[in-house]
Amino acid sequence: MKVNLPGTLLPPSTLFDKTARWFERVNAFLRESLPCTQGCSGCCVGLFPVTILDRQEIQRGLQRLPDEQRKRIERTAAAQVTALTTAAPQLNTNRFIDQWAEEDIDQVIERFEAWPCPALEPDGTCGLYEFRPLVCRSMGVPQDDGIRVSGACAVQTAVPLIRVSKAFREEENHLAGMEAEEIEALRLRTGIVGEELFLPYAFIRSLKREDAVAGSGSLDP
Repeated sequence: MKVNLPGTLLPPSTLFDKTARWFERVNAFLRESLPCTQGCSGCCVGLFPVTILDRQEIQRGLQRLPDEQRKRIERTAAAQVTALTTAAPQLNTNRFIDQWAEEDIDQVIERFEAWPCPALEPDGTCGLYEFRPLVCRSMGVPQDDGIRVSGACAVQTAVPLIRVSKAFREEENHLAGMEAEEIEALRLRTGIVGEELFLPYAFIRSLKREDAVAGSGSLDP
């Protein structure tokens, strides 16, 4: 059974702006060498998980779009959800993937690796840029395992990489800790049973009753 979401959302988190500002400062430190500029939408193609915190932000953005644009994005997301539930029927009863094995998640992601984000516009821009998920706000910063620095995407493998300073990495870890705390607080407040879901589900305005703990309050995360 599906339940319509209430018309109001919880107050926006400051974490989204903080993450965007962190990325801007890292990019400046890296001498504007990141390929993440307008016109590059490589990271906007492919299925990936987002959190219930990201879903709040996406839903907030959808409410502010013109009806025609919002409906088009929601239709794309709905078609992707239909394909996902056909490929992984367990999503019919619980859309959260927190308890899935990594190999099962990877298998679904690989199957739908050519999918564009529902918010990706024909001209390669993001229709919900101001309300994009946290992962989209930090994507592009080179990965660092303490030994080597590697590109965050295929484009970066062709450009020289500079190691991000320890201070930026510490701030990144702090932001990750804040994200975990806010997700847990949101989950407890709403009674939602999971934290992560595949991207298209974040654009859907209704939740299955099974996605919330019996007897809990609002089904809107």
